Amino acid sequence: MSEAVISLRGVRAELGSRPVLRGIDLTVSRGEVVALLGANGSGKSTAIRTVIGQVPVSAGEIELFGTPRRRFRDWARVGYVPQRTTAAGGVPATVTEIVSSGRLSRARFGILRKADHEAVRRAIDLVGLADRAKDSVNALSGGQHQRVLIARALAAEPELLIMDEPMAGVDLASQEVLASTLREQVAQGTSVLLVLHELGPLEPLINRAVVLRDGCVTHDGPPPQALGQHALPGHDHVHPHAAHDAEPIRTGLLS
Repeated sequence: MSEAVISLRGVRAELGSRPVLRGIDLTVSRGEVVALLGANGSGKSTAIRTVIGQVPVSAGEIELFGTPRRRFRDWARVGYVPQRTTAAGGVPATVTEIVSSGRLSRARFGILRKADHEAVRRAIDLVGLADRAKDSVNALSGGQHQRVLIARALAAEPELLIMDEPMAGVDLASQEVLASTLREQVAQGTSVLLVLHELGPLEPLINRAVVLRDGCVTHDGPPPQALGQHALPGHDHVHPHAAHDAEPIRTGLLS
Protein backbone atom coordinates (compact mmCIF):
# COMPACT_ATOMS: atom_id res chain seq x y z
CA MET A 1 0.00 0.00 0.00
CA SER A 2 1.15 3.56 -0.68
CA GLU A 3 1.75 5.92 2.20
CA ALA A 4 -1.32 7.41 3.89
CA VAL A 5 -1.20 11.21 3.87
CA ILE A 6 -4.42 11.42 5.92
CA SER A 7 -5.61 8.81 8.38
CA LEU A 8 -8.65 9.08 10.64
CA ARG A 9 -9.41 6.16 12.94
CA GLY A 10 -12.54 6.06 15.07
CA VAL A 11 -12.88 9.85 15.04
CA ARG A 12 -15.73 11.35 17.01
CA ALA A 13 -16.56 15.04 17.23
CA GLU A 14 -19.31 17.22 18.65
CA LEU A 15 -20.49 20.73 17.90
CA GLY A 16 -21.81 22.01 21.19
CA SER A 17 -23.44 18.94 22.70
CA ARG A 18 -24.56 17.52 19.35
CA PRO A 19 -22.63 14.49 18.03
CA VAL A 20 -21.54 15.21 14.44
CA LEU A 21 -18.97 12.47 13.75
CA ARG A 22 -19.70 9.07 15.25
CA GLY A 23 -16.46 7.15 14.99
CA ILE A 24 -15.44 7.51 11.34
CA ASP A 25 -12.48 5.90 9.58
CA LEU A 26 -11.04 7.71 6.57
CA THR A 27 -7.76 7.29 4.69
CA VAL A 28 -6.26 9.21 1.78
CA SER A 29 -3.17 7.62 0.23
CA ARG A 30 -0.39 9.48 -1.55
CA GLY A 31 -1.52 10.56 -5.03
CA GLU A 32 -5.15 9.65 -4.37
CA VAL A 33 -8.21 11.85 -4.97
CA VAL A 34 -10.98 11.16 -2.46
CA ALA A 35 -14.41 12.82 -2.53
CA LEU A 36 -16.38 13.18 0.68
CA LEU A 37 -20.08 13.06 -0.17
CA GLY A 38 -23.33 13.29 1.75
CA ALA A 39 -26.36 15.44 2.48
CA ASN A 40 -26.21 18.70 4.41
CA GLY A 41 -25.55 17.98 8.07
CA SER A 42 -23.95 14.59 7.40
CA GLY A 43 -20.60 15.71 8.86
CA LYS A 44 -18.55 16.28 5.68
CA SER A 45 -17.18 19.73 6.49
CA THR A 46 -16.70 18.84 10.15
CA ALA A 47 -14.60 15.83 9.10
CA ILE A 48 -12.12 17.91 7.10
CA ARG A 49 -12.06 20.61 9.76
CA THR A 50 -10.95 18.00 12.29
CA VAL A 51 -8.07 17.16 9.93
CA ILE A 52 -6.76 20.73 9.90
CA GLY A 53 -7.41 21.24 13.62
CA GLN A 54 -10.35 23.66 13.43
CA VAL A 55 -12.67 21.22 15.23
CA PRO A 56 -11.43 19.22 18.24
CA VAL A 57 -12.07 15.49 18.37
CA SER A 58 -13.53 13.77 21.43
CA ALA A 59 -12.21 10.33 20.50
CA GLY A 60 -10.08 8.63 17.85
CA GLU A 61 -6.79 9.39 16.13
CA ILE A 62 -5.82 11.64 13.22
CA GLU A 63 -2.49 11.45 11.41
CA LEU A 64 -1.01 13.62 8.66
CA PHE A 65 1.87 12.12 6.68
CA GLY A 66 2.22 9.49 9.40
CA THR A 67 2.50 12.04 12.23
CA PRO A 68 -0.22 12.48 14.90
CA ARG A 69 -1.99 15.71 14.04
CA ARG A 70 -1.35 17.17 17.50
CA ARG A 71 2.40 16.96 16.76
CA PHE A 72 2.23 17.86 13.06
CA ARG A 73 3.94 21.17 12.29
CA ASP A 74 4.82 21.06 8.58
CA TRP A 75 1.67 22.81 7.39
CA ALA A 76 3.37 24.07 4.22
CA ARG A 77 2.74 20.53 2.90
CA VAL A 78 -1.02 21.07 3.24
CA GLY A 79 -3.17 23.44 1.17
CA TYR A 80 -6.67 24.22 2.47
CA VAL A 81 -9.51 25.81 0.50
CA PRO A 82 -12.49 26.72 2.73
CA GLN A 83 -16.11 26.87 1.67
CA ARG A 84 -16.74 29.70 -0.74
CA THR A 85 -16.34 33.08 0.86
CA THR A 86 -15.01 36.45 -0.21
CA ALA A 87 -11.32 36.00 -0.93
CA ALA A 88 -10.27 39.12 0.95
CA GLY A 89 -12.73 38.93 3.82
CA GLY A 90 -13.87 42.48 3.06
CA VAL A 91 -10.33 43.90 3.16
CA PRO A 92 -9.18 45.73 -0.02
CA ALA A 93 -6.44 43.63 -1.60
CA THR A 94 -5.28 42.59 -5.04
CA VAL A 95 -5.34 39.07 -6.42
CA THR A 96 -1.55 38.90 -6.14
CA GLU A 97 -1.61 40.05 -2.50
CA ILE A 98 -4.14 37.41 -1.49
CA VAL A 99 -2.35 34.62 -3.34
CA SER A 100 1.02 35.75 -1.94
CA SER A 101 -0.31 35.24 1.59
CA GLY A 102 -0.52 31.54 0.79
CA ARG A 103 3.22 31.43 0.12
CA LEU A 104 4.27 32.81 3.51
CA SER A 105 4.41 29.31 5.03
CA ARG A 106 7.39 28.60 2.76
CA ALA A 107 9.00 32.04 2.90
CA ARG A 108 12.02 32.48 5.18
CA PHE A 109 11.38 35.07 7.89
CA GLY A 110 8.18 36.07 6.09
CA ILE A 111 10.09 37.64 3.18
CA LEU A 112 9.08 36.60 -0.33
CA ARG A 113 12.04 36.01 -2.61
CA LYS A 114 12.26 35.47 -6.37
CA ALA A 115 11.27 31.78 -6.18
CA ASP A 116 8.28 32.71 -3.99
CA HIS A 117 7.06 35.38 -6.41
CA GLU A 118 7.42 32.91 -9.28
CA ALA A 119 5.34 30.34 -7.38
CA VAL A 120 2.65 32.99 -6.81
CA ARG A 121 2.61 33.89 -10.51
CA ARG A 122 2.35 30.21 -11.47
CA ALA A 123 -0.58 29.69 -9.12
CA ILE A 124 -2.44 32.71 -10.48
CA ASP A 125 -1.80 31.60 -14.05
CA LEU A 126 -2.93 28.07 -13.24
CA VAL A 127 -6.40 29.28 -12.22
CA GLY A 128 -6.71 31.50 -15.28
CA LEU A 129 -6.42 34.88 -13.55
CA ALA A 130 -3.10 36.16 -14.92
CA ASP A 131 -4.90 39.09 -16.56
CA ARG A 132 -6.51 40.06 -13.21
CA ALA A 133 -3.39 39.73 -11.03
CA LYS A 134 -3.26 43.46 -10.16
CA ASP A 135 -7.01 43.89 -9.79
CA SER A 136 -8.78 44.23 -6.46
CA VAL A 137 -10.52 41.01 -5.48
CA ASN A 138 -13.57 43.14 -4.75
CA ALA A 139 -13.97 43.52 -8.52
CA LEU A 140 -14.14 39.76 -9.12
CA SER A 141 -17.12 37.45 -9.58
CA GLY A 142 -17.95 34.71 -7.09
CA GLY A 143 -16.37 32.07 -9.29
CA GLN A 144 -13.21 34.16 -9.60
CA HIS A 145 -13.08 34.58 -5.82
CA GLN A 146 -13.04 30.80 -5.55
CA ARG A 147 -10.19 30.62 -8.05
CA VAL A 148 -8.21 33.10 -5.93
CA LEU A 149 -8.70 30.94 -2.83
CA ILE A 150 -7.48 27.88 -4.73
CA ALA A 151 -4.48 29.80 -6.11
CA ARG A 152 -3.66 30.89 -2.55
CA ALA A 153 -3.58 27.24 -1.48
CA LEU A 154 -1.51 26.23 -4.53
CA ALA A 155 1.06 28.99 -4.02
CA ALA A 156 2.76 26.96 -1.27
CA GLU A 157 3.06 24.01 -3.70
CA PRO A 158 1.41 21.61 -1.21
CA GLU A 159 1.62 17.84 -1.36
CA LEU A 160 -1.94 17.57 -0.03
CA LEU A 161 -4.96 19.68 -0.99
CA ILE A 162 -8.03 19.76 1.25
CA MET A 163 -11.00 21.52 -0.35
CA ASP A 164 -14.45 22.21 1.09
CA GLU A 165 -17.06 22.34 -1.68
CA PRO A 166 -14.84 24.13 -4.23
CA MET A 167 -17.58 23.98 -6.90
CA ALA A 168 -20.47 25.31 -4.79
CA GLY A 169 -22.13 28.33 -6.38
CA VAL A 170 -19.43 28.59 -9.05
CA ASP A 171 -20.31 29.34 -12.67
CA LEU A 172 -19.69 26.69 -15.32
CA ALA A 173 -16.66 28.46 -16.81
CA SER A 174 -14.97 28.58 -13.40
CA GLN A 175 -15.93 24.94 -12.72
CA GLU A 176 -14.11 23.92 -15.88
CA VAL A 177 -11.04 26.00 -14.94
CA LEU A 178 -11.02 24.49 -11.44
CA ALA A 179 -11.35 20.96 -12.83
CA SER A 180 -8.45 21.61 -15.21
CA THR A 181 -6.37 23.08 -12.36
CA LEU A 182 -7.02 20.08 -10.16
CA ARG A 183 -6.23 17.69 -13.02
CA GLU A 184 -2.80 19.29 -13.41
CA GLN A 185 -2.11 19.07 -9.67
CA VAL A 186 -3.11 15.40 -9.56
CA ALA A 187 -0.84 14.69 -12.55
CA GLN A 188 2.03 16.11 -10.49
CA GLY A 189 1.27 13.70 -7.63
CA THR A 190 -0.77 15.93 -5.32
CA SER A 191 -3.12 14.08 -2.98
CA VAL A 192 -6.62 15.54 -2.68
CA LEU A 193 -9.49 15.30 -0.20
CA LEU A 194 -12.51 17.34 -1.19
CA VAL A 195 -16.06 17.79 0.03
CA LEU A 196 -18.61 17.71 -2.79
CA HIS A 197 -22.38 17.78 -3.12
CA GLU A 198 -22.07 16.19 -6.55
CA LEU A 199 -19.11 15.02 -8.61
CA GLY A 200 -19.79 17.16 -11.69
CA PRO A 201 -16.74 17.88 -13.88
CA LEU A 202 -14.44 16.43 -11.22
CA GLU A 203 -15.86 12.91 -11.59
CA PRO A 204 -13.08 11.62 -13.91
CA LEU A 205 -10.47 12.57 -11.29
CA ILE A 206 -12.09 10.83 -8.31
CA ASN A 207 -10.43 7.58 -7.25
CA ARG A 208 -12.68 6.91 -4.28
CA ALA A 209 -15.83 8.27 -2.70
CA VAL A 210 -16.59 8.23 1.01
CA VAL A 211 -20.24 8.84 1.80
CA LEU A 212 -21.32 10.13 5.21
CA ARG A 213 -24.78 9.97 6.73
CA ASP A 214 -25.51 11.17 10.26
CA GLY A 215 -21.80 11.23 11.04
CA CYS A 216 -21.18 7.62 9.94
CA VAL A 217 -19.43 6.23 6.86
CA THR A 218 -22.00 4.40 4.76
CA HIS A 219 -19.93 3.84 1.62
CA ASP A 220 -16.18 3.81 0.94
CA GLY A 221 -15.22 2.75 -2.57
CA PRO A 222 -15.89 3.66 -6.19
CA PRO A 223 -17.94 6.83 -6.71
CA PRO A 224 -21.65 5.90 -6.67
CA GLN A 225 -22.12 6.98 -10.30
CA ALA A 226 -19.34 4.53 -11.27
CA LEU A 227 -20.89 1.53 -9.57
CA GLY A 228 -22.67 0.37 -12.71
CA GLN A 229 -25.61 -1.94 -12.17
CA HIS A 230 -25.27 -1.58 -8.40
CA ALA A 231 -26.05 2.12 -8.61
CA LEU A 232 -29.67 1.67 -9.66
CA PRO A 233 -32.01 4.30 -8.20
CA GLY A 234 -32.86 3.45 -4.61
CA HIS A 235 -30.10 0.85 -4.24
CA ASP A 236 -28.54 0.97 -0.77
CA HIS A 237 -24.78 1.03 -0.30
CA VAL A 238 -23.75 0.23 3.25
CA HIS A 239 -20.15 0.44 4.40
CA PRO A 240 -19.26 -2.86 6.10
CA HIS A 241 -17.89 -1.03 9.14
CA ALA A 242 -20.72 1.49 9.48
CA ALA A 243 -22.34 1.82 12.88
CA HIS A 244 -25.38 -0.41 13.31
CA ASP A 245 -27.71 2.55 13.83
CA ALA A 246 -26.61 4.29 10.61
CA GLU A 247 -29.14 4.47 7.84
CA PRO A 248 -27.95 3.19 4.44
CA ILE A 249 -27.27 5.86 1.86
CA ARG A 250 -29.37 5.85 -1.27
CA THR A 251 -27.33 6.85 -4.27
CA GLY A 252 -30.22 8.80 -5.75
CA LEU A 253 -30.12 11.21 -2.78
CA LEU A 254 -26.53 12.44 -3.05
CA SER A 255 -27.09 15.58 -5.10
